[in-house]
Amino acid sequence: MTKKIPLLIDTDPGVDDALALLMAFADERHDIVGLTIAAGNVGLEHTVRNALKLCEVAGREDVPVYAGTADPLLHPSVDAAHVHGADGFGDVNLPAAKRQAEAEHAALAILRLSHQYAGELFLVALGPLTNLALALKLDPTLPQRVKRFLVMGGAVTCQGNITPAAEFNIAFDPEAAHVVFTGFPHIEVADWEATVAHGLLHADVEKWLAADTDKARFYELISRQTRLWSEDSRGERWFAADALAMAWALQPEGALRVESRPLNVELAGVHSRGATIVDWNRQTGQPDNTQLLMAYDQGRFEAQVRAALGV
Repeated sequence: MTKKIPLLIDTDPGVDDALALLMAFADERHDIVGLTIAAGNVGLEHTVRNALKLCEVAGREDVPVYAGTADPLLHPSVDAAHVHGADGFGDVNLPAAKRQAEAEHAALAILRLSHQYAGELFLVALGPLTNLALALKLDPTLPQRVKRFLVMGGAVTCQGNITPAAEFNIAFDPEAAHVVFTGFPHIEVADWEATVAHGLLHADVEKWLAADTDKARFYELISRQTRLWSEDSRGERWFAADALAMAWALQPEGALRVESRPLNVELAGVHSRGATIVDWNRQTGQPDNTQLLMAYDQGRFEAQVRAALGV
């Protein structure tokens, strides 16, 4: 049997994070070595609780969970509770998981696991990049030990989802994103605009969630509020950003078009703070530091979502 790829996921669960994590749990080519938890969609207390609960529901209590920092590096940010519910899981009052997070801080766990799996580790970031920025500041050699690094974040032509120019994960902590995008020489980016190009029909999602499986029932329950909000505000397709990023992470062969370009994070703009500025024409002379997902096989994406739900 081929050796599994060690996968470390930095995440802020969150309804769409939950789907991405179920996808990762269902994948046989990867070994999830830890979940490092960020604040973002909701506060850290909730995101940690949700990660632990998801592991319990999925029967993956072997996966260690590490709590990270509760705030952005410099400036406070507004969460996305209006989308995910005040508790991040649709406010359905789930009982807490039986276990607790590990004592080790997420940033330290990232560094330790990068040594344990040096040259093999696959790092996927589904939330704000605060934990990774802290890890980089503690040890700038971190990228040398990471084989592959993929971020869900940004809006490559500045068509944002939290401001007119910026995507939520980057805008939540732009300083952290700046540290990460300048610290890692090669980052794969699945942005908000790719998410919009790969929406899931609500009618299809409802059929999948009606399946007689524990994971489908659980996910139908926690995502109900989010899906209703999405249908009211965005139309017939549901945009599952973290799920698309995870599809590319787990099955990179499904990418139909990827563009390499330099990318910088705007920190000071009056209207553009948190925007990801892509040098499409390579005018700055900077090296390409990102691979940008432009198109992914929709059928392959949807098949991974269905497999995660046991459909």
